[in-house]
Amino acid sequence: MAYVRHASPQEEGPEMAALRARFSGPAGLDHILAVHSLNPPSLEHHYVLYSHLMRGPSPLSLAQREMIAVVVSAENDCFY
Repeated sequence: MAYVRHASPQEEGPEMAALRARFSGPAGLDHILAVHSLNPPSLEHHYVLYSHLMRGPSPLSLAQREMIAVVVSAENDCFY
């Protein structure tokens, strides 16, 4: 399994702290977003792209998009 170094909430700067507060859910910041902690602008770009793909205009329903994500994750042996 790959390891990507990331800053803990105690180590991050104010820009990352603001993004963490903005994009965290009830369980905190998703790990897939936390890996951007060393490059905070990339976190925002990632989130905007993900939001567009999952909630933007599409002939696919949200449930269909989620099913595709689950199948791709399973095929990639991702524990997402």
